[in-house]
Amino acid sequence: MVILGIDPGYAIVGYGAIRYEQNRYTVLEYGAIRTHAKTPFPERLAQIHDGMRELFHVCKPDAMAVEELFFNTNTTTAIAVAEARGVIVLSAEQAHVSIAEYTPLQVKQAVVGYGRAEKAQVMELTRMLLNLREVPKPDDTADALAIAICHANSAGSRLGALYQQGR
Repeated sequence: MVILGIDPGYAIVGYGAIRYEQNRYTVLEYGAIRTHAKTPFPERLAQIHDGMRELFHVCKPDAMAVEELFFNTNTTTAIAVAEARGVIVLSAEQAHVSIAEYTPLQVKQAVVGYGRAEKAQVMELTRMLLNLREVPKPDDTADALAIAICHANSAGSRLGALYQQGR
């Protein structure tokens, strides 16, 4: 199974594609779609859409795992990120790729085994599980790989299978 993990944003969209077979992870591709702050927002959304279409073409994922949004302070930023996330989800739907959503707590639990783990712990375990020499930069990229690992660990479970059938 090829899984494309996505950490949504509008300035930086982190992505990481992994193959998960026989309880082994293989990194296929990772990086970030970046948009420039001075670019009009609708154009930034179009750039994200174009970048996602390219990822689906190159990586050919069976599933996309995306982080659910959680904001408790800046609602203006939350709305912009939600709009970008909508473009990302729409891109997957247009590419006929199944979509799974995970909370930050679920990602931490799946990668580290503890839902309240520190970000540095998640990043280091992601690096180790994927046999990478260093934690990918920017952080959004490492987060996307962790989201892909979360889906790999969750999709094979009975609960994960039931969740996927409901989509």
